[in-house]
This record gives sequence, C-alpha cells and structure tokens, in this order.
Amino acid sequence: MVLRRIFWGRALRAFGDGYVSLLLPVYLIALGFGALEVGILATVTLLGSGALTLVVGLHAHRFQYRTLLLMAAGLTAATGLSFAAATDFWPLLAIAFVGTLNPSGGGVSVFLPIEHSVISRVSKDNERTATFARYSLVGSLVAALGALFAGFPEVLTAQLSIDMKTALQVMFVLYTLLGVAAACIYATLPREASGGAEQSKSTLNVSKRMVYKLAGLFSLDAFAGGLVLDSMVVLWLFDKFALSTAVAGTIFFWAGVLASFSFLAAVRIARRIGLVNTMVFTHLPSSVFLILVPFMPTLGWAIALLLARAALSQMDVPTRTSYVMAIVPPNERPAAASITSVPRSFASAAGPAIAGYLLSLSSFGWPLVIAGSLKIAYDLMLLYTCRNVRPPEEQT
Repeated sequence: MVLRRIFWGRALRAFGDGYVSLLLPVYLIALGFGALEVGILATVTLLGSGALTLVVGLHAHRFQYRTLLLMAAGLTAATGLSFAAATDFWPLLAIAFVGTLNPSGGGVSVFLPIEHSVISRVSKDNERTATFARYSLVGSLVAALGALFAGFPEVLTAQLSIDMKTALQVMFVLYTLLGVAAACIYATLPREASGGAEQSKSTLNVSKRMVYKLAGLFSLDAFAGGLVLDSMVVLWLFDKFALSTAVAGTIFFWAGVLASFSFLAAVRIARRIGLVNTMVFTHLPSSVFLILVPFMPTLGWAIALLLARAALSQMDVPTRTSYVMAIVPPNERPAAASITSVPRSFASAAGPAIAGYLLSLSSFGWPLVIAGSLKIAYDLMLLYTCRNVRPPEEQT
C-alpha cells in the first residue's frame, strides 16, 4: 500500500516533469530569451534543487517523511502557478531557484532522497533492486507520456486561436494541478510508514568514507548529465534541425519508453553480473552513442543514436540507488540518500549554463561530445572504486 502511493505520487510528478523539461526552453524563447539565458535558468533551477535537498537532509529528523513530501508537493503547485504568471527574466530566475521545475525530466528532485529512504525501509534485500526498478519504470514511462504531451500547446493554439505564450502558460497551470494531486496522495501515507524522527537522526558513521567517494563519482556523472539535460538537447535539436515541439515530444516519448523497459532488463542483468557491473557495462556504450550524435549527417541518424542511448543509459538508475541503499546500515540510509543526491544536484547545475554558452557559439553539439567523454571516465573510476564492496545479496 505504501509503495503504491509512492509510485502514484512519482507518476504524477513525472508527467509534469516530462513535458516541462521540453517546454521550458520553448517558453523562454517565446518570451524573447536566447540559448545562454535558457542555460542559465536551467543551472539556477538545479542549484535551487540541490540547496533544497540539502536543507531537507539536514532537518529531516524534525519531520515525518509524509510531511516533507506534502511540503514539496505544495511547492510544486506554487512553482507552476508562479511560472505561468511571470514573464521577466529575473523573476523567472528567482522562481526557478526556489521552486521545483525540473529541466532534467525528473532526474534531479528533492522528492527522490525522501522516497528512496521510504522504499528501502519497506523492501527486503532480495527485492530492493526490483522495487527501485519499478519505481524508475513508473517515473520514466509516465515522463515519456509527458514528453508526448509537450505537443499539446500547438493543439491549443490551433483549436482556441490563442498565441503560443498563452498556451504554454496553460501548461504551467496544469503543472500546478499535478502538484496538488500529488499532495492529496501523499496525505494518505500512514505516519508509521513515513520514517519518523528516530529513523533520520543518525548521520553517516560506518559507511561515511564509501558514501563520500560515491558522492564524488556521482557528481562527475551528474555534471556530464547537466550538459545534456532534456532541455538542452531539445534546444540543440531546435537549432540544428528546426524541429517542432510535437516532433521533439515524440522523440523523447520513445526515448522514455525505451529507458522505462531498460529498468526491468537491468534487474535481470544485475542478478547475473552484479549491480556495479550492470551500471558500468550498460553505461559505457550509451556514452559512445552520445559522443557520436553530433557527427551524424541527418536527423534520422541523430535520432537513432539518441534512442539507442536511451535504451542503455538509464539502467544504472535503479541499480545505483539499490547499491547505495544496500551497502550502508539501515539507520544511515536517509543521510546516504541525501549526501549522494545533493552533490549531484550541485554538479549538474553547472552543465546547462556551459551547454547554453557552447550552443550559442556553435550548433555542432559540443556539449554531447564532452558529456559522453566525462561519463566514460566516470564509469571506469566507478568500476575501480567499487570492485571490493559488494551488496548483501552478492556476497558468498
């Protein structure tokens, strides 16, 4: 029952994140801003998400997890309404910092560490990876539907004879309603399943050194990911191939579908070769595909490589989360979840501004090449760092 409610909340948020990540650059361009401003705003959004996650991590022991999820859902609702109302750059920048807009399509969120702690608490060791895979599957599959829904503003402009800016503002109002719906679901979580103060007071002790190493490595991966956020890839596709939002939404829909089913494949692969090997040996080819995308002469080839990458690049999501939750004691899991998430948010925040700057200089796609190269370096270092640290289910 608890997992079902967590999954429903994740689904509602993912739908909003799925279309907002694609429409955010479109909205900013409709307001008269350029690639650099889009990158800066995405960076500030991620910085704000990291700061908020850090605050939650430091003060989580004062609240039930249910309370934290309700507060975050309320902030989601306020963010959508504020973004629909503001049109000037500086107010939008302030809202992006304190709000929950997600230019990464769901990859960076204050909700995730809280929900990860709840999931790990109610899951057994031999079920943990599969549970996180289902959690990731729900988020990715519904986010894919959200990406497909990104073409809806064009329908509104045609059917209601309104301009694109107004149609995009309607989408942000819908984002508000999704936040309200998520809050209604979180409100039904039982108090005893929310964690409680006694669960979150503990800080890292036994697992401190390893968690800090992982946080550093995950930050490198996140920085590379920040260069190729959905919003920035969409911006590159718009500039390079002059795509419409409907076509871009369709591409990211299928990318999301492929990523979704890869989570289930990751569970089976992990049972055969282990969590870390699954993370590394599925991630490496996806990074090669990413590097090759800008060299493709046609849109068809670029899309093919992006989809091939999508089929492999997200297998490390449930396995990474499961691995972290497995190698730390239960009372250290909330702290480990926050410490491995917050640096990722901060590291990824630098990427969009750099990507926006590079894209303002050239349409070649340098952010994709740089991101893929950094991700390969991350995979090799992760394999070396974790070679002797196994989760309970892999110990013989």
